Amino acid sequence: MSTALTYAPRLETERLVLRGPEKSDLAPFTAFLTASPRMKAQGEQATVAEAWFAFMTGIGHWQWHGFGFFTLTLKDKNATAVGRAGLLRHAQWPQEELAWHLFDGAEGKGYATEAAKAVRAWAHDTLGLQKLVSYIHRDNRRSQRVAERLGATTDGTAPPHEPDAEIWTHPSPVTT
Repeated sequence: MSTALTYAPRLETERLVLRGPEKSDLAPFTAFLTASPRMKAQGEQATVAEAWFAFMTGIGHWQWHGFGFFTLTLKDKNATAVGRAGLLRHAQWPQEELAWHLFDGAEGKGYATEAAKAVRAWAHDTLGLQKLVSYIHRDNRRSQRVAERLGATTDGTAPPHEPDAEIWTHPSPVTT
């Protein structure tokens, strides 16, 4: 078992465990960023060095903000890593982003929606965040469908830091 690199909580859904990053997560994350056809198609393919930097940035989010990416693993005997979902807020971003990405072979099974719902509830219930957005590439129809299933909407506005994306606004949490 790999050692946790953050103090991220453990969240569970029906099929997934959402946990903080571990050293063993770097290899599948690097493979996704450097070799995934989806990353190539969006022009977002990275080098090994860039993948390492992105992974470390994710760890830094937990230390600086108290949130970051969770690693998504299946509730199977191997705890198979299928992707990441979490909250981001880079310098000069206007607000927190709810983001997700699935490793090759895990898409189309509802994992992103399931994980994003859990992260969104945690963000509201634990962190008190009322408004979240997702920055989704204009050509990424799969992520747009996830956002729609989550009740997010867009008016087509692009964020200043990512002109090829649209800002998707998530509904405010319902309080009873």
